[in-house]
Amino acid sequence: MPARRYDHVFFDLDHTLWDFDTNSRETLSDLHAEAGLAERGIPDFEAFHQTYNRHNAVLWDRFRKGFISREDLRWKRMWRTLLEFRVTDESLARQLSERYLEILPTKRNLFLDTVAVLDNLRAKGYPMHLITNGFEKTQHAKLRNSGIDGYFTHVVTSEAAGIMKPHAPIFEYAMRLAGTGPDRSVMIGDTLDADILGANNAGMDTVYFNPQMPADGDIRPTYVIATLGELMRLL
Repeated sequence: MPARRYDHVFFDLDHTLWDFDTNSRETLSDLHAEAGLAERGIPDFEAFHQTYNRHNAVLWDRFRKGFISREDLRWKRMWRTLLEFRVTDESLARQLSERYLEILPTKRNLFLDTVAVLDNLRAKGYPMHLITNGFEKTQHAKLRNSGIDGYFTHVVTSEAAGIMKPHAPIFEYAMRLAGTGPDRSVMIGDTLDADILGANNAGMDTVYFNPQMPADGDIRPTYVIATLGELMRLL
């Protein structure tokens, strides 16, 4: 266990504290029923769910790299999904996209031990902050509805900061807001090429949390954990 104590702890939100996959699946299930997609040529929810996830991943990657706009990301992931089922209704795609962003942040599923970890770190006196690539309104609603908004001093979204992870300036911006520097800060996240690479480039120590994808290759986190609960011993 490390002997040093950090002054500030920075978290990612989606896939790190807030269980994005479970919450997104529930949201898409709600949409599938609400919009009557079974009667529109998409009877199999699992196929709809998997197809959406595939297009969402591709378009998020393009958005992070600056190839498409936020608006393109928001509606074209649904449009491309519908097209695979030969549903050529752009108006429906836009409606579903808006409803997805309305319903998603109302979901409350968190990863195991999220609240216990946040309580533990707060009791130890760590100021905690978030750095997230999500949309400003959506991310704040997720925090509020899942009951964890009160743990964080600063919530830095890429939309508000004007730059996305993995670019170092978003991490530097967050540290300036917190009044700290990289030598006394640690970033905890689930994505090697966004959270870990970006924080590494900003000079921060990093904790990689992703039990499904072990750390390998050229991106090296300071620590690797398989469960959030390990943070209570690590920090």
